[in-house]
Amino acid sequence: MNSPTPLAGKRALVTGAARGIGAAIALKLAEDGADVAITYEKSAVKAEALVAEMQTLGRNAVAIQADAASPEASRNAVEQTVLQLGGLDILVNNAGVLLPGSFLEQPLEEIELQLNVNVRGVFVITQAALKHIPSGGRIISVGSNAGLSVPFAGIAVYAATKSALESFTRGLARELGSREITVNLVRPGPIDTDMNPADGPLAPSILPSLSIARYGKTREVAEAVAFLAGPGAAYVTGSGILVDGGIAA
Repeated sequence: MNSPTPLAGKRALVTGAARGIGAAIALKLAEDGADVAITYEKSAVKAEALVAEMQTLGRNAVAIQADAASPEASRNAVEQTVLQLGGLDILVNNAGVLLPGSFLEQPLEEIELQLNVNVRGVFVITQAALKHIPSGGRIISVGSNAGLSVPFAGIAVYAATKSALESFTRGLARELGSREITVNLVRPGPIDTDMNPADGPLAPSILPSLSIARYGKTREVAEAVAFLAGPGAAYVTGSGILVDGGIAA
């Protein structure tokens, strides 16, 4: 019989989790029994509200202010998580930024921000977390269907950053297999969030490419992350799950 709290006793850190996909992931992990730390950059009120909701489930939960583009802030977030939760078993690299636009006209500042948050930020916080994650731990990054194929114009840099996570996941899975630490990706497609709303400017070019003709829900991504974090995915590593409504089919 499956446990209703398969993550009981586990400690998780979810980056960029004050809202959207990250918030849904954090809440799902807490529902499954984990104590959860989240990072946020600016949305302090939403972060504290999420912490309060997780605490009503009987979990230890904490919000840590951290800019994912800052190596120092990322390392501090890991140390604060370990201090306040008593350890770290699961890292979910969710923080990300999408700045669509023509590559020919995109300012260097926008290119650098996407690289620093989506790629360097993942590298830095994962390296810091691995000093604490024990054997049997989990590293899960939120990639994108755009890391495999690019279904429309205007996201060349973003797609490149998510593609980098594909190789990073496979390479790190090779390194950590001896410790039975799994390393995987969840690849959302168009999910209804503040970053890419279902009624936003990208929607008209996205909807015709979907097999399921709607934007996804944040909870649907969270369910995939929770599976990879749980005991049933102990033999899944260097892999990824598409949660994209068939856009990559």
